[in-house]
This record gives sequence, C-alpha cells and structure tokens, in this order.
Amino acid sequence: MVPYSQNNEELLKELATDKQIGLTSEEVTSRQSKYGANKLREKKKKTTLQRFLDQFKDAMILILIAAAIVSFVVVILEQNWGELFEPALILLIVILNAIMGVYQEGKAEKALDALKNMSAPHARVIRDGEEKVIDAADLVPGDIIRMEAGDFVPADAKLLLSAGLKSEESALTGESVPSEKDYLAEVKEGAPLGDRHNMVYSGCSITYGTATAVVTATGMDTEMGKIANLLDEEGDSQTPLQHKLAQLGKYLGIMALAACAIIFVVGLVNDIPVLEIFMTSVSLAVSAIPEGLPAIVTIVLSIGVQRMVKKNALIRKLPAVETLGSASIICSDKTGTLTQNRMTLVHAYVDGMADTEKISDENGEDIKKLLLYGTLCCDGSVVFHENGEEQHIGDPTETSIVYAAHKKGMTKDALNEKYPRLAEIPFDSDRKLMSVVNNIDGKNIVIVKGAYDMMATRCVKGNMEKAKELTEAMSENALRVLAIAYKEITTIPENPTSAELENGLTFMGLVGMIDPPREEAKDAVTVCRQAGIKPVMITGDHVVTASAIAKELGILEEGDLAITGSQLDAMTDSELDAQVEKISVYARVSPENKIRIVKAWQRKDQVVSMTGDGVNDAPALKAADIGCAMGITGTDVAKGAADMTLTDDNFATIVDAVKEGRGIYANIKKVVGFLLGTNIGEVITVFCAMLLWHKTPLLSMQLLWINLVTDSLPAIALGMEPVEKDVMDHRPKPKNEGIFANGLGIRVVLMGAMFAALTLVGFYLGEKFAPAGEETLAYGQTMAFIVLAFSQVLQAYNMRSDRSLFKIGPFSNGKLNGAVFVSAILVALVLFTPLRIAFGLVILPLKLYLIALGLVVVPTIVMEFCKLVGLIKPQSK
Repeated sequence: MVPYSQNNEELLKELATDKQIGLTSEEVTSRQSKYGANKLREKKKKTTLQRFLDQFKDAMILILIAAAIVSFVVVILEQNWGELFEPALILLIVILNAIMGVYQEGKAEKALDALKNMSAPHARVIRDGEEKVIDAADLVPGDIIRMEAGDFVPADAKLLLSAGLKSEESALTGESVPSEKDYLAEVKEGAPLGDRHNMVYSGCSITYGTATAVVTATGMDTEMGKIANLLDEEGDSQTPLQHKLAQLGKYLGIMALAACAIIFVVGLVNDIPVLEIFMTSVSLAVSAIPEGLPAIVTIVLSIGVQRMVKKNALIRKLPAVETLGSASIICSDKTGTLTQNRMTLVHAYVDGMADTEKISDENGEDIKKLLLYGTLCCDGSVVFHENGEEQHIGDPTETSIVYAAHKKGMTKDALNEKYPRLAEIPFDSDRKLMSVVNNIDGKNIVIVKGAYDMMATRCVKGNMEKAKELTEAMSENALRVLAIAYKEITTIPENPTSAELENGLTFMGLVGMIDPPREEAKDAVTVCRQAGIKPVMITGDHVVTASAIAKELGILEEGDLAITGSQLDAMTDSELDAQVEKISVYARVSPENKIRIVKAWQRKDQVVSMTGDGVNDAPALKAADIGCAMGITGTDVAKGAADMTLTDDNFATIVDAVKEGRGIYANIKKVVGFLLGTNIGEVITVFCAMLLWHKTPLLSMQLLWINLVTDSLPAIALGMEPVEKDVMDHRPKPKNEGIFANGLGIRVVLMGAMFAALTLVGFYLGEKFAPAGEETLAYGQTMAFIVLAFSQVLQAYNMRSDRSLFKIGPFSNGKLNGAVFVSAILVALVLFTPLRIAFGLVILPLKLYLIALGLVVVPTIVMEFCKLVGLIKPQSK
C-alpha cells in the first residue's frame, strides 16, 4: 500500500474505515492488538545489575579480582587468617569503584529522561461517529483524525479534506518553510517525502489551515519510525579515551604478570617459601595496576559533566566529554541549530524607492504603511506572554510580517479592530495568493499578498521591472519574497472570486524574510576555526539558502564548495573522499547522505561531531564520534541517538563544550601521568628490592593505601584543575595520538624511576639505622612507605601545569590543597596510631623522619629545575 499515490476511496476501502463515522470501538481494540501502540520502539535499557557487571570488564580490574581470589584461596588453605585483610581490602575497593561508575552513568541517564516529552500527546479522532480527544499512543491505522493550526500530527495520515493547510516538516525534511498541503494533490509513486503534498507525517505540526485525514501508519511504521530503524544499524563505538585506557590496562596487566613470573623464579631459586613469594607477587600486581584509575577518570569526567550542565550541555555518556574535546569536524544542521528556526522580515521595498531598505527603527512612513497592509492580509499571529516570551502561531512568513509591524507599534488586534476585515479569499497553492477586503478610513480596500510572479500580471500600476529585479536579488540572497498590492472597490461581492478581487491592482511593495542565523553562531564558528575545527553545514534546505547563511556565518569561505544531495548521490565513496575536505555545505540531503558525509570524514581519521535537532539528523548523530542534539526543539529520536544534548538549543554552547572537553582531557592526562608515574615507581621499588635483597620493601596493603588514599584524593583534585586560558588556541589532537604523546610517556617512566630510587634509599637507610635488637625489615618498610606516600602527594602539585608552580601560583587550586591536607592526615593516621600494627608499620627515630623529609622534597626540586631550563615546556600551538 502506497497511500499518497492512491485515491481516497480506494484507500478508505482498503483500510476498512468510514470518513464520517470512523472506526468502531471493537475494531479499534482489534487493530491495537495487531499494530501495537502508536509509539517509537525504545531500546531495552540495561538493568542496574548489567551496568554493575559492565564495570568489571576492565583488564586492570580483572587482574586485581584474580589476585584477590587467589589470595583468599591461599589464606584458607594455609589457615593464615591474619592475611585475610589484604584480599578483602582489594575486593572492597574494586566493588566501590563499580558502584561509583554505575551511579554516575545512571545520573546522566536520568537527566536525559527528564528532558523527554511526547511530541504528540493527544489527538482528535472520530470513532463511532463521534469526535473524541484521545492519547496519541492509542491511534491505529484507519482512524479518522482532525487537525488545525498549532496541532502536532499524531501519526502518518492521508488528507481527506483540507483548507489552506500547511505543515511544518523541518524535523523530517530540514525545510525551514512549511510545506503546502492539498487533499486533491495527485502524487506519483516514488515521490520524495517533501513532495507528498497530500500527506501529513507523525512528529510534524500544522502551522496553517484545517484538515481531516485517515491514519495510514503508526509507531515504527511511520516515516519517523523508519528513520528510527536506521539507528539500529549504527553500532555504539568506543571513544578514543576508552580505547586508550583499555590498551593501557592490557599493557599494565602483561607487565604485572611478567614481573610476577620473574619474582616467582627468583623466589624459588633462593628457597623463599611459596606463600611468601605469592604474597610478594600480589604486592607487585597491586603496585603495577592503578586500581583507582578507572574510578578517578570517571569522577573527573563526571565533574566535567556537572560543569557542562551549568553551561547548558547535558552529557549522556561520560567518555563522550573527552571525544568532544578531540572534535576536528563539526557537521551541523542549519535549521534551528545555526539559525533561529523563525522567519524574520529583514528587507522591504516600496514602489518608487531606488532600492530595498533594511527593517530598522529608521524606516519611514511608507515602509510602515506597507507593513500595516501586509499585517491586515495575514491570519498568523504573535502572542506575548507575561514572562516576556513570544509565541508565533500560524505560517512563519505571516508571523514575520505581523511581528515586524508589532515592533513598529502596530499590533494585529488593534489593526483588525480599527480596520475590520469584510471579506477574504484564503491562500491556495495554485494561485499562490491571499486576498482580504478591509474597511480603511471608510473605504473598501482589497489587499493582496503572494508570490511576485503571480502578482506581476495582476498589477496595472507600479514599476514591475524594478520589482522583478529586486525580487531576484533578494532571492539570490536566500530571502523568501512576498509582493503586496491593493485596490479600492465600491461594493463587496457576496462570494468574492479571484477574478473580481485579484486584478487591476496597484503594486505597493515587497517584503523579504529569512530564517536568520543565531547571533552567537557567527562568533562560535570563528572560535571553531581558531581552534582548528572545520564547521560543515548539512541541511535539507535549498542550496542557495544554505550557501547564503553559510557565507554569513563564515562556514562557506572562498574556494569552498556547496553541493546538493543529488550531486552527492552521484559520487562514489572514493570521489567523495577526494572532495570532502573542500565541501563546506551540503543541501537537500537525505538521512543516508548524512551518514555518508560523517563516515567520509572518519575515513580521514577525523573526530566528527554532528549537531542537529530533527529526526532526519538521528542516524548521523549516532554514526558520528559524538552527536549533539537540541534539548528544546530536538525530537526524542534525535536525543536518544546523541551523546550530548544542548539544553538551550544554542550552537554556541558546543564551543563551550569543546573547550571543556579539551580541558578535561588535559586534566585526565595529568591524572594518568601522576598515577602511572607513582605506580611505575612502586613496581620498580618492589622488583629491584626482590632482586637485590630478596625481600619486599612494601606490603600489598601498604601499596593499596598509597594508591587509593594518597593517590586518589590528590588525583581527583588534579582533575578539577581549571581549564587553561589558551586551550582553544591549539589545533585538535590527532585521532590516533596516544595519551602519552608529547613526551609524557618518557616523563612518566623517569618520574617512576626517581620515586623508586628515593624509596629504595629510604628502605636501605631505614634498615641500616633501625634500633639495635629490633626487626630491621619493619623499619625499612616504614621508611619506604613515608618517602613514597609523601613524595607522591607533592607530585600532584608538580603535575598541575607544564609551567612553573610559581607562575601559576603554587596553592591556587584550593581543592588540591584540601586533598593534600586530607591525604597527609590519612597517611599520618596509619603511621602514628594503633592502625599501624595492621599495616605492618612502626614508630621511627627522629633522625629517620628528617631524612625521609629531605627525600620527599627531591622530586619537586627536580621538576621545577626541568621547567626552568626547558626540559618540560608547554604545548606549542
């Protein structure tokens, strides 16, 4: 069944319905069981348990769990219950990490759910011969529905009757101007969706006129549903950050296993008991794996999410923050994203003028009179609410005229009262004209507005050649142009016709309107280019309109190309790949076109962001590395497909999001460098001590305490470091750039070696200067614990910036100061209270504490020296 190409009688017969009576209640019940609810299918959400289990897929966490389980088995077999504390602590920390991850993901998901609103909650339907208002979800194919201006279309439907009907279909087609509808229109099979003038579609709205229609498709069978189905074909891909952390986990796991194997061999050769070798190996695994890293990265990302919510950007998945910071291409829909999605009258021309005049406070009485006549010939209206918001009701081209007149002090209600309408001929798509008769100062004045080409032959007075020239000039600049003409009549026909009213007219002037760019979008595009990001416009609108807007915004520059969807269809993937870097505007595109464009850029190893609000954007939103949907005008399908929702529908918000994303990624690099530098130090310390002295300088519980208490709090505070001012002056990092690029990897290893050397020195001195008669190992381990713990705490300050601490202010990050203070207290807690017994620590002589203090400050002195001489320097632009 192709409803738009069938005649209505055949269609009603096929749907077994009656346009006067509608369906019976029994038939509705039967069809609801057959077709289901008139809703888009939603993917089944993961349960809390599934989300919880997902947290354990990280390689680092799996190795820790394995170490803990084997430790439990060994403790049970050996019945050495005193060792139970270590594996229990490992498992407790792993579970806390998982709970934190589930909480943060759930919080973001709930925030998105709060934005969801049904696009068509109610519908007027004829059932059992009576008109009823029902939930749109209860509609079935064959239902007879009625609609008028301001209504949402609740399902796909074929028109049975219509009067001056126009439907806003930008969500499906990208067209900023409403589509004219006519129940008598004949449409051939295979016609594009935008040319099916006898159909209305679910999720769109009626802007003008009235209609009666028969529902032809509901739920997933609607055009909106078909596009939603495309989303299922686009799999969820991992973000660059997920890739990098997954690889990091594998490398660290392999390193830990290799080191454990060597320790086992060394231990067996030196006749060390197997249980002792195993517990040392567990210590090595714990020191190799930054078990706090997944949780800390999650916390840093969630802090970024909270910052971005305050800036009107809602993140659906935490790692998407980092991806946005890496974005090198932003593919943006035009209508409603870069533009205001509201037609605005910008130019006017009155017959006799030399040129068009921009609408402003400086306009004279002739322009004012043109707007007065234009407003009288409009059915659209603008309502102003007490909170200052304005609501445009009806055809956008009409409301733009009404609003322009309102700004000149001429409200529509006041004009209609002063100059009452006496007769009218409604607009229709054949004439492309609308006419009214108003009593103006005691005279019967016919006012006609419509397309210039239809008006030109009906005017007997006026400079029509000049008007034609200006109409073409405004059209080339993407303006929608309407002509206004008038004449005086003595008597008003009882049944006015076009022949009577729309001939012998005096040409009055022209009005030009456009869906204007958002004021802040131009600045946002400038910042994007400054940051090395290429903005690309993708729209369903006409290429002339799209190009004009793109030029004004700075998206379409000299030498750039603007092509249509049909031209894109004619290109092979290899041809598109060769041209894609030159193309800045794509017009009249389909949802499939959008996916091709996104994937062409991805083949160039670019990180692609796609912004949009319509259903037709949704497949590309999902295919992109990060999709940004609009929260106010965005459809539920678009929001569900996107990684991020802009709650203020403002393109400029994406620039703030990119800036925040870059800042968060920089902070994550600092955190990863900080944690791995200290962990590598721990590995080298344990490994070298076993090789040199066949003993472990740190127990696994001591390492866990350092990693999760000492490291974690400063690491989280480090992740809250403010975004550096020049972050948008750098080009995006390449897609394949590792997290350890720009020398970070070498620095991490060297820092780790320095921590290890200082800790081993501390361990050696602790044993050497232990009081006579005491067990020297405990003194060496306590000394090693102090040096490693406090040097790592101070290292957080060193990692704040590649600039000297004294240039950025050593204590300017208040949260880090607090974290360092708490960490110091927690280290002191296990050093100087009875808790030290559980951790295998002892009280040291004063001399050893002073030596430890000297060793602790060495890394800070070394790092400041490296920054001073240029061995460590800020990233170049």
